Amino acid sequence: MFFVLAVIVAIVLFTVALISSRKAVFAAAALVLVIGIGISCVTTIPTGHTGVVTTFGRVEDFTLDAGVHMIKPWQQVVRMDNRVQKQTVNLACFSSDIQEVTMAYTINYQIKKSDAMTLYRTVGTSYYDTVVAPNIAEAVKVATARYTAEQLVGKRDNLAQDIESILSEKLLQYNIELVSTSIEDMDFTSAFTDAVEAKQVAQQNKLKAQTEAEQKVIEAKAAAEVKKVEAEAEAYEVLAKAEAEAEANRKIAESLTKDLIDYEYAQSWDGKLPSVNAGSSGAVIVDVGDMITGS
Repeated sequence: MFFVLAVIVAIVLFTVALISSRKAVFAAAALVLVIGIGISCVTTIPTGHTGVVTTFGRVEDFTLDAGVHMIKPWQQVVRMDNRVQKQTVNLACFSSDIQEVTMAYTINYQIKKSDAMTLYRTVGTSYYDTVVAPNIAEAVKVATARYTAEQLVGKRDNLAQDIESILSEKLLQYNIELVSTSIEDMDFTSAFTDAVEAKQVAQQNKLKAQTEAEQKVIEAKAAAEVKKVEAEAEAYEVLAKAEAEAEANRKIAESLTKDLIDYEYAQSWDGKLPSVNAGSSGAVIVDVGDMITGS
């Protein structure tokens, strides 16, 4: 800026020298210098940026917001981008069981507006290459090494949380805020992928066999239960029938008397006396007439 002002002053002085006296030359030079100094005291900070002020190379302890500001002629302003920035990093790392994992990891971050001067003082404007990128690589590798390759397949969300926790803590030391992160892609070697697929197929087959076996057991138990119920029903029926017959016989037995027996006997007699009969003394009486007549 000062070089441009010097050129302007030289041109103006040369022009004025050609058309006026020496006093006019000095007046014009003074006017140009005043205008140049006034312009150098005005600075603008675009939206989404923070102005870091330096005085002879020393960083001041305040920042400038977006807009127009007045500064001292000997001060300079460095514009720091405090908008959310996005970077995707492709990394190769290893699981705890020494399986190679390639990962595409995306990070959204921004510098803390109120501490932009601290970041500029300690790191500079190339803070992504100096701080962010190395810490992304370290956080991803440290977190990935906590899991086996097989666990990484099923615990991707846990891995993402671990990486974000490690990275957020490290970046805050440099006044950089972690807005969000995501694992865009994660891939393994072909040999490991084939092994995982084979294991999944085996587990599915095993689960299918277990399910079928359990189904057969359930069906067998159901059939046995049906038979048990049927047997119990049949036994109950037999028992009930036997108890009914016994009860009937009991009642019949209780109802039998000597008079009833004689009556039934009389009702069934055909009127013929027996050929042989036992007397009251036990002697056998034979009807000789029947024997003679042959009746």
